Amino acid sequence: MVSHHKSSSLSVAWRPDAQAIIWLALPLILTNFAHVALTTIDILFMGALGVKQIAAGGLAIALFNQLRTTGTGLVTSVSNLVAEANARKDQAAIQALLVSGFFWATVAGVVFIVLIALLEQPLIWIGQDPEVAALTVHFLMIIAPGFLPCLWFQTLRHFTVGLKYPGPLLAITLISIGLTLALNYVLVFGKLGLPALGLTGIALTTAIVFFLSFFMFFAVVLLNHKLSAYFKLSELKLDKTAIASVWKLGLPIAGTYASEAGFFSVLTLLIGTLGVNALAAQTIINQIVYIVFMISAGISHSASILISEAYSIQDYRRARRLGYLGVMIGCISMLVMAIPYLTIPEHIISLFISADASSQQSMMSLMVSGLAIAALLQVFDATQNIGNGILRGIGDTVSPFKLSIIGYWLVGLPAAWLLGKVLAFGVYGIWFGLMAGLAFTGGLLLYSFHRRLKTLSAANGSSVVNH
Repeated sequence: MVSHHKSSSLSVAWRPDAQAIIWLALPLILTNFAHVALTTIDILFMGALGVKQIAAGGLAIALFNQLRTTGTGLVTSVSNLVAEANARKDQAAIQALLVSGFFWATVAGVVFIVLIALLEQPLIWIGQDPEVAALTVHFLMIIAPGFLPCLWFQTLRHFTVGLKYPGPLLAITLISIGLTLALNYVLVFGKLGLPALGLTGIALTTAIVFFLSFFMFFAVVLLNHKLSAYFKLSELKLDKTAIASVWKLGLPIAGTYASEAGFFSVLTLLIGTLGVNALAAQTIINQIVYIVFMISAGISHSASILISEAYSIQDYRRARRLGYLGVMIGCISMLVMAIPYLTIPEHIISLFISADASSQQSMMSLMVSGLAIAALLQVFDATQNIGNGILRGIGDTVSPFKLSIIGYWLVGLPAAWLLGKVLAFGVYGIWFGLMAGLAFTGGLLLYSFHRRLKTLSAANGSSVVNH
């Protein structure tokens, strides 16, 4: 009887937490889907231009995302810090964190623009096709100014999410999708009397949409009564403590994001040494996985925010429940989304490549095999991503960075090099090496989360494990 009562109360405790994660995650996931649709549209237009354009444009997007992800990591701390300040009803602290987020977004954007200008020769030195390298850097130079509005947008995003008010994001991103479609169609193919710019048109569209998205989001925030209260010019100022807080919490997140994105970028560069077809296949498979990844990213952020609230009032039992529920929901979602990879792979792939490329049996076979590998790979990818989020929720951003170095760079990269280059399994070996790195990292993150909460609970005289 006692056992039944304990089981029943446990079920009752877990059910509302699962619902809380899902309901907060849903608008984030929808916004993520809308956001990733922007790069997906770009790649669809690249596919209409040819394999070399897919290879160069895909490499450019991978490198751009490497830097953008790092910058986003730096300002991601704003959402957790704002959530904690909001739980304390500290409006002044929230305003200071908002300004600090914009400060670091601007600094990061300027640094990244400078880095992009120096990329072409290093790409050639590491074995990329010279023509692909030139096209890649040309693409990047056009979209480089977009770093600033892109990171300002992310600052606003994490500010609103920290207040548990993510609503404006979805509407803005949906409008951006329409703009991306229209501008790409006009600029890439030369409509309305304009010249056909091809790959240059895609890059120009991307930069323009970054600027328009930020200005639309900023306008919506200012028109919202609740959010605009934090934007009174007389109360906005640089606060050294807030700047230091965002940096202290954000730098390890940026390092973790950079480590993960860098792992993907290095493997993309490694695949690029295998030829244009391999690089084109990697671009498409990576984009498909990236679309589905948006589900786990939303769950990760949702769980992280809810855990931050529980952590701020020392409710470690609830923090533990939220963490493991987030991982479970994420893994189940990934398994469901993998079903089309295994049942209708050709239909999925045909959306991304031109008729000429799809008629090449070797290209289609390569991508079908890649989707089969991705079906399992994305489960481990979700585990490590949500693992990062739940550790961030309990204020630990250092462990994910350290563990990512071990999992990605000391396990995943050597495995990819060994399988792909030394044992000559080619792109398949590199994909399996990527999977090994993600799986190992995910396991380390979950163990770290369990151990840290067990320590915190013991220090406060309660048992996380036996709840």
